[in-house]
Amino acid sequence: MQMAVRMPVDRRRRCDLAEILAAGALVPSYQPLVDLESGEVVGYEALARWPGLGPVDPISAFAEAQAQGRLADLDWACRLAALRGALDVSLGNEQTLFINLTASSCVTSQPPAVATLVDEAVHKLRVVLELTENSLSRQPSELLRTIRWARDRGWGIALDDVGVNPDSLALLPFVAPDVIKLDLSLVQHSPQPQQARTITAIMAHAERTGAVILAEGVETPAHLEQALAFGARYGQGWLFGRPGPLPAAASAARLPFTKRPAQAPTTPFELVRESRDLRVGRKKLLLAISHEIERQAMTLGDPPVLLSAFETADTFTPATSQRYACLAVACPFVGVLAADLRPGRCPGVRDICLTAADPLVGEWVVTAVGPHYASALIARDLVDAGPDGDRRFAFVITHDRETVVSAGRSLMARITDAAPT
Repeated sequence: MQMAVRMPVDRRRRCDLAEILAAGALVPSYQPLVDLESGEVVGYEALARWPGLGPVDPISAFAEAQAQGRLADLDWACRLAALRGALDVSLGNEQTLFINLTASSCVTSQPPAVATLVDEAVHKLRVVLELTENSLSRQPSELLRTIRWARDRGWGIALDDVGVNPDSLALLPFVAPDVIKLDLSLVQHSPQPQQARTITAIMAHAERTGAVILAEGVETPAHLEQALAFGARYGQGWLFGRPGPLPAAASAARLPFTKRPAQAPTTPFELVRESRDLRVGRKKLLLAISHEIERQAMTLGDPPVLLSAFETADTFTPATSQRYACLAVACPFVGVLAADLRPGRCPGVRDICLTAADPLVGEWVVTAVGPHYASALIARDLVDAGPDGDRRFAFVITHDRETVVSAGRSLMARITDAAPT
């Protein structure tokens, strides 16, 4: 959930941003997270509150901050207040502190004045950064840097509000969260076909990676029963406790983190250059393989994330551009990278112009990653002379999910934060 839990509409009021950001105005509340089997508290989620200003609606506060270009200021104020509150009561590193991260404010760009507090939190607290489902699609490169920053410091990653947009489930492997937080809409309502699609994708990801499922909005025994049926091991909601101050003494129960994913390679070909499956083929063959992966992406019931690198813009032909515009309608995220690529050429596609020095310029890559599907063509140009269609490439075709995701993550890390046209 965002930095707020539900508040009756008639009690909400808008507040001047200067008041919201004033020193001492923000006093975080902490909602307990519990083990659903034992009922033991394993951590807390920090939520923004302004008790001295009346029933301020946090959602409106963040909207106002965004309108005034100060979203990062408010986000950092909330984050620092949450960390300071946990440090003040010596929460320690057995219990886990969940703090939210907005889509436009990443921890790698922290203000210099807060570095000391963050360093103290790194050493004394066990922190999980909560990201929303749409964060990666909005800011791929910066968000992946933030995830790496957090994991390098021993912090965990949670993906929040999962289930709001079923198509974004294909992005789960790129975030590789330690915790998947089920949106309350899944927990509080009877399953429909769309929800079944979501739940099976979440269960499949958790089974593959060891990520744990945490259910939000557990307010009744019926919600608890459904959360357990969905595979949730942990939960939060009014059934277990409302937001409030942190206790002076906490239990030693610990929420587990998954195995950290490997650092993304410099380029996808670095993953497969020593593979025994490496072979040599001509461009005509690779075109047919590329088209087949794209065709699969169009026809899958659960549309995948499609990421491709085309060496130079000359190879991203008008016909290819038209195909990718159609793919962008069907798929939750489509990215294309090439040297000399003109931005905005392909509607709905995140297109990135590579620099001539980028080693990716010499590679031809097509990756498709869905909740239940993974496929990639990973090739390096052998720089032959002669007709274009007879050019040779060293290449691998793989359906190994870990390899495909790692290759895709290498491409995703190059995609900047400009929105698609």
